[in-house]
Amino acid sequence: MTDILPFDRVASAFAARPTKTTVKIHAVAKSDLKKWVKDAPAAVRNWVKSSAGSSSVGRATMLPKRDGTVWGGLFVRPSDADPFVYARLFGSVPKGRYELDGLPDERHAEAAALGWALAAYRFDRYKASPAKATRKLVWPELARKDSVRRIAEATYLVRDLVNTPAEDMGPAEMEACANALAGLHGAKVTTIRGDALLKKGWPAVHAVGRASVKEPRVIDLTWGDASHPKVTLVGKGVTFDSGGLDIKPAGGMLIMKKDMGGGAHVLALAHAIMDAKLPVRLRMIVPAVENSISGNAFRPLDVLQTRKGLTVEVGNTDAEGRLVLCDALHEASMDAPKLLLDFATLTGAARVALGTEMPALFTNDDQLAVALQKLGRREHDPVWQMPLHAPYQRYLESKVADVSNTSSTRFGGAITAALFLSRFVSNDVTWGHLDLMAWNNDTRPGRPRGGEAMALRACFALVEKLFTEDEDEGTGEDAES
Repeated sequence: MTDILPFDRVASAFAARPTKTTVKIHAVAKSDLKKWVKDAPAAVRNWVKSSAGSSSVGRATMLPKRDGTVWGGLFVRPSDADPFVYARLFGSVPKGRYELDGLPDERHAEAAALGWALAAYRFDRYKASPAKATRKLVWPELARKDSVRRIAEATYLVRDLVNTPAEDMGPAEMEACANALAGLHGAKVTTIRGDALLKKGWPAVHAVGRASVKEPRVIDLTWGDASHPKVTLVGKGVTFDSGGLDIKPAGGMLIMKKDMGGGAHVLALAHAIMDAKLPVRLRMIVPAVENSISGNAFRPLDVLQTRKGLTVEVGNTDAEGRLVLCDALHEASMDAPKLLLDFATLTGAARVALGTEMPALFTNDDQLAVALQKLGRREHDPVWQMPLHAPYQRYLESKVADVSNTSSTRFGGAITAALFLSRFVSNDVTWGHLDLMAWNNDTRPGRPRGGEAMALRACFALVEKLFTEDEDEGTGEDAES
């Protein structure tokens, strides 16, 4: 099922070289605009002066010759290398082939190319006549093509996986994606399915997924030289979340095909790491389940076993993501990775705190938080640290089990969820937990409504920095969404 990988669509947004009909777009900083206009041909100069808003950053204006034919275009570029400002260019020009002139450095060239690629994304798998690429950008001369391509591919992969309806994106399809990536990069995938999860010691994953006709599974990918530092990625792969017996209302269930967004992120990040051949021993674990309702569904106040041996009382079956993650995080910790990152569409509380566009970061290492937030700002891919406030552990106490999967208070839900997960992570492992939306609620340039990669570029930059640069430059609501 290699067609599950959307990488050819990234390539279709670009051209290798200009042709005779290629239109040159002049990228000009706002501070240089007056001089540029002054030096331009008279017809161009007059057109710019008469075009309202043509001096706004991110504005593209098509410019005519005296005879009315196209002379070229003007794009007022941002002062920093923000791909989402450059993304505005794609929707501002008619069909054709374009070349950007005036990009000052590599950062701007790569931001321009990435912004173009992100804006070119379409999800039309279910359309009778899928749209063909009608606009192409000649690769900017200063851009590192491979760097742009792999990040664009990873983003397309997240978006496609999240956008695909749950009927066509269940645990088996997530496994197929992992296998396709393994075939592409020479990785190994081991999968445990169905009742074998009980025999192999994954009881919480099995409990959450057993009610579905789609077998639950744990997908475990490994890649790289065993002597290299271990980096482990864990992603919540709940391919549809009904809420279980604590069923969600219709409005809350509507976009729950996105509840495997954490799994989509680690598949995409694994692709980027392997494609870049970073010197790490990579492991990726995705517990992939569907949280359904049937006669054998797990129930409120059931007590579940876990891989670690701790028992968990089920306060709410709609807090299932932390249940599948707890088995996976314990397994990941036992492998003693140098860095452990998990991604999950975990709590509505994180969205209330930070909105839908800012992933919440919880970590046991403040240096990791500083580094990741700094890289998030650089990559225009922000995250925000929230506290693992230990005193709130008391809200997870259970009278009949070692811990409850829900808090006894409705306040601080993202924190208590992260604290629950922390009980399954070894104290000596550097761990970051990202609670994210994985979805755009509206459409903006480069960010269409639907599935979205969040913190992906920042986390790739973190792994790249930590393991390819000198050590002294490195870091040292209650129900689920």
